[in-house]
Amino acid sequence: MDAAYAGSAAIVPEFRHILNGAERADSLVVNPHKWFFTPFDLSAFYTRRPDILRRAFSLVPEYLRTAQDGRAVNYMDYGVPLGRRFRALKLWFVMRYFGHEKLAETIRNQVAWAHELAAAVDADPHFERSAPAPLSVVCFRYKGTDDENRRLLETVNATGEFFLSHTVLRGKFTLHLAIGNMGTTRRARHAGVGGCAPCGRRALALMWGRLSACGGLSGRPSRRKTWAIYDGDRVAR
Repeated sequence: MDAAYAGSAAIVPEFRHILNGAERADSLVVNPHKWFFTPFDLSAFYTRRPDILRRAFSLVPEYLRTAQDGRAVNYMDYGVPLGRRFRALKLWFVMRYFGHEKLAETIRNQVAWAHELAAAVDADPHFERSAPAPLSVVCFRYKGTDDENRRLLETVNATGEFFLSHTVLRGKFTLHLAIGNMGTTRRARHAGVGGCAPCGRRALALMWGRLSACGGLSGRPSRRKTWAIYDGDRVAR
């Protein structure tokens, strides 16, 4: 079962359902470096059939044979390399320092911010959402050509305020925003008249404004609206 990104959300009680059915899988993998605030690279792999891994990877020449102890796990029998770094230590530091409640709160907040941005996209006549946003990833696009969306991506990333990636969904170039950095915060800023508005909407206005300024769009967003932006570290994995 591939839970590389979303598996981390299962530590939040209201999101545990995402692993429903995992008890029927032979194996489960989660990548803590994707959404568990752990430096690259680290995978947490669980299997109920370790014997299959040993049959696939164990290749022990005579000079590596040692006495077997049932209490010890020889990890060279479970993958290609004979040796490996102590990757699990950095995950232990994260869990030990923050604890379950802080980690769950952070993931819960990031999901809420993504939902706010998804709602802002749905409410904007110039943008459309390209896929459901159940967790902290929002896929959306400007209602224009693929080239306009590519220029939009490049222009927004050039600001350095946050970072978007892209994908292709149903044959269309799509903007991809993932919130997953421990340093990312939700901070509403005043912009124009009207005070603070729902988080995420200035991100759309910024895209419009930057691309309109370089002639990429035929029109400008209303400057009477007030927007807010995701703040902190770059809003991406």
